[in-house]
Amino acid sequence: MNISVLGAGAWGTALGIALAARHPVLLWGRDPAATAAMQAARENQRYLPSFRFPELLAVSSDLGQAVAHARDGLLIAATSVAGLRPLLRSLAPLQATHLVWLCKGFEQGSALLPHQVVLEELGDTLPIGALSGPSFAQEVAQGLPCALTIGSTSAELRDAAVAAVHGGSMRVYSTDDLVGVEVGGAVKNVLAIATGIADGLGLGMNARAALITRGLAEITRLGIVLGGRSETFMGLTGVGDLILTCTGSLSRNRQVGLGLAAGKSLEQVVTELGHVAEGVRCVQAVQRLARMHRISMPIVDAVAGVLFEGEAPRQAIRQLLAREAREEFRQ
Repeated sequence: MNISVLGAGAWGTALGIALAARHPVLLWGRDPAATAAMQAARENQRYLPSFRFPELLAVSSDLGQAVAHARDGLLIAATSVAGLRPLLRSLAPLQATHLVWLCKGFEQGSALLPHQVVLEELGDTLPIGALSGPSFAQEVAQGLPCALTIGSTSAELRDAAVAAVHGGSMRVYSTDDLVGVEVGGAVKNVLAIATGIADGLGLGMNARAALITRGLAEITRLGIVLGGRSETFMGLTGVGDLILTCTGSLSRNRQVGLGLAAGKSLEQVVTELGHVAEGVRCVQAVQRLARMHRISMPIVDAVAGVLFEGEAPRQAIRQLLAREAREEFRQ
């Protein structure tokens, strides 16, 4: 099957490398000089160095070529949430026939999930879906085992994604709960910042487990009110992705929390990171949606306070601990 991956960052490159073991893959990047350098070096020296490109992986900056390559295969958008809408506007005149995206988060300003952005820009004329789950780019590029979920209301799209991605060291499950898949992938990034802060302050593994568990409750509350199903949040794109992002050393969002706990400014942390940390970008959108729907999300509120309201990390933790006792399974 012909596959085009639109976006040559770390995750897009890693998935392209993994899929090119079995399929002809075209990796698209918007910068002609950068894509030419990748094609010549046969690796992405900026975002994923030391991982050689397989023979079946080609690189191009021609978006029309990328869409044509995947006309009867699979088109995968591997941009950040912020980059999704601009990409969609470029795709619109090219008449893509289907689309899967990898980004996780809410759009800043609009507080829209990725599928809502896609519907605004492309309408409901093509099958769409989100490919998500616990997955670090470096491990996928290494060929280490990984399990993902394709979320889509289109059975045709789910089948195509499974046929393209499932195989070798990658397992792919499917669900029609697109909203649940997207909410889990978005909110876990915010909670990873919280666990990074707790770890950076030396609060211990008990505190980390509490934050992950109560964080899952926050994800589930918001996800259900937005239209997701509770069982989705107990799966790969819920608790699975949450555990990985909150505990893994490769987690960018966890690294943000660690940096803040060390006394660094948000600007300094983001600059040193050199990659997108979606939790920073979407925490205010999550907070806005929670307030709109009257959903209690105290961990999200604490992270927003540290990031944007001048709250000291240790004080934010104290405020969480000082909340009144309550029944576990209520807001």
